[in-house]
Amino acid sequence: MELLDQDFLLENDAAKTIFHNYIENLPIIDFHCHLSPQEIYEDQKYENITQAWLGGDHYKWRLMRANGVPEKLITGDGDDFDKFDAFATTLESAFGNPIYEWTHLELKRFFGVDLEITHDNAQQIWDQVNAKLQSDAFSPRALIRNSKVELVATTDDPASDLKYHQLLAEEESEFKVLPALRPDNLTNINAKGFGVYLDKLSRVVGFEIKTFDDIIQALKARYNFFDSIGGRISDHSLSTYHFKMATNEELNKIVLKSINNEEVADEEVDQYLTMLLLELMVMNRDHNWTMQMHVNVNRSINVPMFEKLGPDTGFDSMGTQSDMVQELTKLYHQASKDDRIPKTIFYSLNQNDWMQLATMMGSFQSRGVQQLQLGAGWWFNDTADGMDRQLEVFASQSLLSHFVGMLTDSRSFLSYTRHEYFRRVLANYLGKLSEQGRVPKDMDRLGEMAKKISYKNAQKYFGFYD
Repeated sequence: MELLDQDFLLENDAAKTIFHNYIENLPIIDFHCHLSPQEIYEDQKYENITQAWLGGDHYKWRLMRANGVPEKLITGDGDDFDKFDAFATTLESAFGNPIYEWTHLELKRFFGVDLEITHDNAQQIWDQVNAKLQSDAFSPRALIRNSKVELVATTDDPASDLKYHQLLAEEESEFKVLPALRPDNLTNINAKGFGVYLDKLSRVVGFEIKTFDDIIQALKARYNFFDSIGGRISDHSLSTYHFKMATNEELNKIVLKSINNEEVADEEVDQYLTMLLLELMVMNRDHNWTMQMHVNVNRSINVPMFEKLGPDTGFDSMGTQSDMVQELTKLYHQASKDDRIPKTIFYSLNQNDWMQLATMMGSFQSRGVQQLQLGAGWWFNDTADGMDRQLEVFASQSLLSHFVGMLTDSRSFLSYTRHEYFRRVLANYLGKLSEQGRVPKDMDRLGEMAKKISYKNAQKYFGFYD
């Protein structure tokens, strides 16, 4: 078998039929990514492949560091070709890593270059790809269109004016760019500058924010604004979490401490976060939004490098909070008593949580079809094995036919091949069930199920087109 031939990842005839005949050419709904709306709107072409591939991609940076590449050629001011050459050399040692497969898939699908990336041919690939990047067919908007992307949901702070979303709505007719509300600056009550952020949000909403209730009123106003621009999703990061109820008096004291740059104790963080999440659940439910929960991460664990480069630079790892799902269960138990549970998708970086999450969610399904879902293999888990395992857990504990499928979770305009990669894994999973005699060998039924997971379910579930 050749590298990434037409049937890579497809291990049986049923899988090949499902992929090639039913889902290979479907459009894409990218319901969670980190693309910049401003970059999409301005539509500026990249000067070279280093800017397109390596700028901001901490997945690749981690591999380069593991290969002994100096930081000057990773995040530093090194020459762009030297950075690309260092990455090409790194890939020669990356067999079995999804970056190796994704990168070659991007090279093949976007640029029509069917070569293995190595140090020896780095110059040839550099020249071929950079020549194409100068054409209008490789601007950010063109890359989205040519990937058959119908809709992009970005990740946006509550204080954002959503200027570029509105401009794109006026100008761009071939795909939608919608906002998703990500209130990290409000959930991080123990972060430096919390009070400064509240001042910024105060100016946006038009009233002073000094209490917990003020924060909730500000969020309600921003939910209304995001909803008016087409927002249908909120996104929440819970690196660690412990359920802890609190009174309004306690919450106001916690908020005041943070505004005054006083230390907020761990228990107070849990109290604030618990009560904030319960309120956010109501807002999501009332707007019929989907609440995405990304949990169990250890972020920025290399402190010197974090202080030097900042967050999202390749120094995170899988979280190991063993009682994470137990604490989330307490949250959803409380929410169920108050009828607060919205549509929710859970992603955990720790696979040990997946079965617990899947079974926990089964206890709280109540509003519509598959209201609560186990999200696609996320971050370090978006490998072929991770995707396959996630499908297995979802199917074993719920109704896989209702799954909303893959997302890019990326800052790169070249990452849409991840949907092809996922669709191949999905086709192979369904093909295995068929070949093992565990489901009917009915290609139309299996193909239709694959279509729903790959595209149709996301159309309906999120309400983007309502």
